[in-house]
Amino acid sequence: MGFLEKLGLKKKEKLDEGVEKSRDGLLNKIGKAFVGKDKVDDAILDDLEEILITSDVGVNTTIEIIKKIEARVAKDKYVTQDELQVMLREEIVNLLEDNAPDKPAEFEADFPINPHVILVVGVNGVGKTTTIGKLAHLYKKAGKKVILGAADTFRAAAVNQLKIWSERADVPIIQQGQNADPASVAYDTVAAAKARGSDVALIDTAGRLHNKKALMEELAKIKRVMGKVVEGAPHEVILVLDASTGQNAMQQAKAFTETVDITGLALTKLDGTAKGGIVIGVSHELSVPVKYIGLGEKIEDLQVFDRADFVNALFGE
Repeated sequence: MGFLEKLGLKKKEKLDEGVEKSRDGLLNKIGKAFVGKDKVDDAILDDLEEILITSDVGVNTTIEIIKKIEARVAKDKYVTQDELQVMLREEIVNLLEDNAPDKPAEFEADFPINPHVILVVGVNGVGKTTTIGKLAHLYKKAGKKVILGAADTFRAAAVNQLKIWSERADVPIIQQGQNADPASVAYDTVAAAKARGSDVALIDTAGRLHNKKALMEELAKIKRVMGKVVEGAPHEVILVLDASTGQNAMQQAKAFTETVDITGLALTKLDGTAKGGIVIGVSHELSVPVKYIGLGEKIEDLQVFDRADFVNALFGE
């Protein structure tokens, strides 16, 4: 077996382990709905609706999935449990958003403009700074020149944490310490990225959702100053969410999309939760692709999100 095959197998194993709690809950509930029945009927579809909602898929997304499955079941009068699972998989994969060509998720992919500037947002405690550190490590491993910007200057801990990650990933960091002007740090980071011929600039920002107006003004200012240095910057705004918080993550996501134009999602802590359905709901409700999923503590435990692989892992294939 070649190196890439081994890597692919390792990634699949990690994904299977990471969604284990979500998968066990989902399959167990679907199995119970079928007890004593050999084909899908209205009662099973009602049960399935409840199962998806309680698996944190979300009400609106669940209703859409059920509508599509009802239409397919009506056409084919005799549908078994296995066939229902195949339908579910297909409908969920189709619902999930895909990445735009100018915002590739693969670490070795080329960007239309260099430096490619990525602004990372999210409330404190969701794993935002850790995700940035892991992204930096994975981009560097793929041969990219990376620079970090510590623009979450509200908390000294955030600046220090990003500094530690910059050392671990062995990439440079631009910082001005606590209470510095975030836009100034962002400007310096993008300017340094341009001057040094960096491929990627990853910029951390404050996650103070309780003061939405101040956050909105701050992010607008950051975006304005970046655009003066590199055309179109930031090219991406990635929102980091903690998957283990389920519907709370959905509320955070909605609040952030009201404040800033989110282009991609990173969901952390999937390995410790049975709320994996949130990945489906949040992507569909916001019409924003999931780009990365966090499946553990290690630096390489951040995976590029693949719609089909995720759904297959969720349904045990």
